Amino acid sequence: MAPEYVFRPMAVADLPLIRQWLARPHVREWWGDPSEQYELVSGDLDEPAMDQFIVSAGSNDFGYLQCYDLTAWNSGFGEHPRGTRGIDLFIGEPGMIERGHGSALIRAFVEDRLRRGAPRIVTDPDPANTRAVRAYAKAGFEKAGMVDTPDGPALLMVRNA
Repeated sequence: MAPEYVFRPMAVADLPLIRQWLARPHVREWWGDPSEQYELVSGDLDEPAMDQFIVSAGSNDFGYLQCYDLTAWNSGFGEHPRGTRGIDLFIGEPGMIERGHGSALIRAFVEDRLRRGAPRIVTDPDPANTRAVRAYAKAGFEKAGMVDTPDGPALLMVRNA
């Protein structure tokens, strides 16, 4: 049975942990330059259209998740119902990857947001990131096609209410 995941709103005090995770090779591979990503993530702390969370299981923080209003950051994703949210995440702790936590935490988070009224959740992993694509698919997302984003080609994946 999957553990219960806690999605705690990220705070300034979490930034050193975020910096550490972004520098880890398995995160850097898909998120890119740690300094650049740190500036983006830390700069979004006061952004009203962006919700950021530290993900934990038990008392162990192990991941980061951002959930944003797609109307504020629709980077070529096409038309979606009003209230659609986009998500991005990473598991920062190496001992927590490849153990089923990705799909389980995605499912827990997304089902909560859909219950709260979001009509759709979208994400856009790099199509070469097979671990992420598989985790989203296991969490109920469907492939909707390739999209061009500021970061390059991505696979748009969609989960409807």
